[in-house]
Amino acid sequence: MSAKSTFSNSTSKSYAVALYELAKENSELNNAEDGMNGLKKLLNDNSDFKEMISNPTAKKEEKKKVIFEIADRYNFSQTLKKFLGFITIKNRLFFLDQIIDSFLNIISINKGELKAKLVSSKQLSKKELENIQSELSKDFKSPIKVDYKYDPNLIAGLIIQVGSVMVDTSIKSKLKQLEKNMIEA
Repeated sequence: MSAKSTFSNSTSKSYAVALYELAKENSELNNAEDGMNGLKKLLNDNSDFKEMISNPTAKKEEKKKVIFEIADRYNFSQTLKKFLGFITIKNRLFFLDQIIDSFLNIISINKGELKAKLVSSKQLSKKELENIQSELSKDFKSPIKVDYKYDPNLIAGLIIQVGSVMVDTSIKSKLKQLEKNMIEA
């Protein structure tokens, strides 16, 4: 791991811990979590927003204005709004994705949740995701937070990973295994 990557990770974690402590102190943890989930979705879905926050030539005040418009539109808590303004002025907005991940990880740990990664070959509905999450929670006897990703390249099936336990029912992996067995034979 490079020194720059380590600096980025430790800086992001420090900011995430600071936000967690402030939101907890102000009884705004749920609102901050909702806001950070919304920002994560915005980063994943909106390339213009992602480009704006990572653009070093965009002025801090312009970035701050956009961030505050988003915060107002989506009713972010005051703590989250001030935090986002602070990291914008400190020119740390390019860490936002890592800060969000670190913050949501802190929230999950404090809720006693396990994290599961789910990749599917078809777009799953909210109901289907809830059913999978419920079944995993029963199986692992712990609350599970599912990080879902749609991958049309899987052909068919699911890949689920909770900690070191991985279940791969995708046709793609079965074809690769078949190919490997044929080469070895």
